[in-house]
Amino acid sequence: MKMLKKLLIASIVLGVCSSSSFADVMISKGVKSIDMELNDEKFTIMRNQTSGNKISSLYDTTTNGSPQPISLAQGLDTVGELEFIDYMKKAQTDKNIVIVDSRTPGWYAKLRIPGAINVPYTNFKTKEGAIDSMEDEFGIIVKDNGKLDFTNAKTLVVYCNGYWCGQTPAMVKNVQYSLLNMGYPASKIKYYRGGMQAWTSLGFTVVGSAK
Repeated sequence: MKMLKKLLIASIVLGVCSSSSFADVMISKGVKSIDMELNDEKFTIMRNQTSGNKISSLYDTTTNGSPQPISLAQGLDTVGELEFIDYMKKAQTDKNIVIVDSRTPGWYAKLRIPGAINVPYTNFKTKEGAIDSMEDEFGIIVKDNGKLDFTNAKTLVVYCNGYWCGQTPAMVKNVQYSLLNMGYPASKIKYYRGGMQAWTSLGFTVVGSAK
């Protein structure tokens, strides 16, 4: 009798497992995909629906870089995938929210999150580059006396390669003319620490030559 019960339980478990393999891969409860239009791109955010799909070889190595802190600075929020996607949705109609890929152009061309603009962290190695980037993309005004006006600073949702990548931390605080060093409000910066490694590990939609 005990053996029969064990066999019945095993068959139920196997049945659940096998049936779940045919289920849709969801973003969140009841949400399989989200259609978006951002920065002149139309795309659908979803997770890869193909069984056995692998993470990109760009992000399957475990020895890159070094782990970055969860919190980059006081008053600066760190976000996960669902929060990141929520900001993407808002950015479609709110021009005061910018999805920023902080990596160098080569990384951006290889693989990126759709709808993101590329503002390389290397721009912030010089004062002129930092000011130009903030003025052109982030809503900062340069006054006649040369001082920076952050009154209309946009909310930046910034990512790079992942947990181990130092490009966003450099842009935010580590290089000489980083956002924080230049006076950008920490409350206007959102750090997606998981970046491309986390994004691709979940099978989310990407754009680029290294799919």
